[in-house]
Amino acid sequence: MSEPAHEAADAPQPPMQVEAIRSALAQVAPDLLPRFDEARVAATAKARLSVSATPLRNFVQGWAVEVAIARRPETFARLRDLEARAARVTSLDEARTIAAEISRIRRSAAVEVGLHEADAR
Repeated sequence: MSEPAHEAADAPQPPMQVEAIRSALAQVAPDLLPRFDEARVAATAKARLSVSATPLRNFVQGWAVEVAIARRPETFARLRDLEARAARVTSLDEARTIAAEISRIRRSAAVEVGLHEADAR
């Protein structure tokens, strides 16, 4: 089963700014806020240590993708189900199928936030 093509989002996609992303996350997936905050602290520390903005840019982009997924409840639930199945799977073929669907969901979200171009198929 693949992601619905035009599932309605519950909230608009925020701009790629830390506080906007956090605010959107608080609306669509508040249970992810502790992970967001921990990742933010880690990215800030890594950026300071390396004297580079790259860790912060990666943090913002990664969480923008998470919000894009969480804004669509059916997609968010499907992804969580796939992740739970991936943790239990014993068949290599099933693991590949699950990984491919997770990848499609994440890539679609990355396209939505402008991190990748859509495939021309």
